Amino acid sequence: MTTRRTNALRGLALAAVAALSAATLTACGGSSAAAGKGSITLYSGQHEQTTQNLVTAFEQQTGIKVNVRYDDEDTFADEIVAEQRHPRADVFYTENSPALDFLQNKGMLSSLDAATLAATPSKYNSPQGDWAGISARVSVLIYNPSLISAAQLPTSVLQLADPKYKGELAFAAGETDFQPIVTSVARTYGQARALSWLEGIKANAGSRVYPDNETIADEVNRGGAAFGVVNQYYWYRMQAELGTGAMHSKLAYFAPADPGYVLDVSGAGVLKSSKNQADAQKFVAFLVSKKGQQIIADGISYEYPLDDGVTTTAPETPFAQLQPNPITIPELGDGSTAISLLGKAGLL
Repeated sequence: MTTRRTNALRGLALAAVAALSAATLTACGGSSAAAGKGSITLYSGQHEQTTQNLVTAFEQQTGIKVNVRYDDEDTFADEIVAEQRHPRADVFYTENSPALDFLQNKGMLSSLDAATLAATPSKYNSPQGDWAGISARVSVLIYNPSLISAAQLPTSVLQLADPKYKGELAFAAGETDFQPIVTSVARTYGQARALSWLEGIKANAGSRVYPDNETIADEVNRGGAAFGVVNQYYWYRMQAELGTGAMHSKLAYFAPADPGYVLDVSGAGVLKSSKNQADAQKFVAFLVSKKGQQIIADGISYEYPLDDGVTTTAPETPFAQLQPNPITIPELGDGSTAISLLGKAGLL
C-alpha cells in the first residue's frame, strides 16, 4: 500500500482519516466485539478510496458498521500475529495476495462460505478457501517519451539490470506491489540470479529508489526519471487527477509471459479469531458480489474487477487481453523469498 496521496485525492483521504479515528476509538475498548452487535473491524492495506466506497455501500445495504484501520498490508499481517491473544480485526483486506498467504500458513484465517468463493474464478482465490480474490492489477512500465522512446524500453524484466539504463530507471523496492515481481523472477531464474538482478537494478536506479509507486508515476511524468515499474492503475489515476493535457508519460508492457509481467490479486479473508464471524463473512461476500464488483469497476481505483461479468469503465487494456506471466497464486506464496532477497540486496 502507498501512503502518499495526491491533492486531488485528499478529500477522500480525510474521509479515511475519520474512519481511522472511529476505529481507534473502538479499539481502545478492546476487541471488535466491544463495538456491539452489527459491527466489524476491518484492517485494510488497500487504497483508502477503494475501501471507503465499498464500506459505505456495505453499511447502507446491511446496517452493519465497519470500523476501518489503514496501514501497509505487511505491517498489518505482523500486527495480526502479534494480537493473537487480544484480537481486534475481523476482516483483512489486502492489495496483494502474499500477506493473506502468510496468515493462512499460520492457520489464522477462517474458511470462507462456498458461495463467496464461487463468485470469483477459482484461480484467483486461495486454494485452501481461506480468502477470496477481489480485484486485480498488472505490472507495467511507465515512461516519458521525451527521455526514452518506446523502442528503447526493456522488453524483459531482466533487462532492468542492464547498465545501459543507469540513471534512467526508477522503482519502489519497499512497495508490496514489487514483491510479486521479485518472486516471479526468482521462480523463473533462481534466487542467485534474482539477487544479482536486484543488485543491478539498484545500481541503475541510484537515487531513484522511491518509497512508492505514486512517486514513480509523478517523477516519470514530470521528467525526473525516464521510466519505472508500477502497476497500471497508478497511471490511469494520475490521468484522472491531472487531466490529459498534463500527462507527459505513457505505458508499455513487458513481452507476453515475461516474469516482470505479473498479475497481482487483491484479496480479503476473515480472521479465525473474529467474534463476529457471520458479519465478517457478509462483508467479504459483498466485496465479490455484483454490486461490490461494480463499485470497483466504476470507481477511481482503476483496478480490474474479478467477476467475469463486470468490466472496468476505464480506457485501459481489457482484462481478457492481458498476457501476464502464468505464475499462480500458490507460486507467489507469502512473499518471504522476495523480502529475503530484497534485504540481501540492501533494498529493505
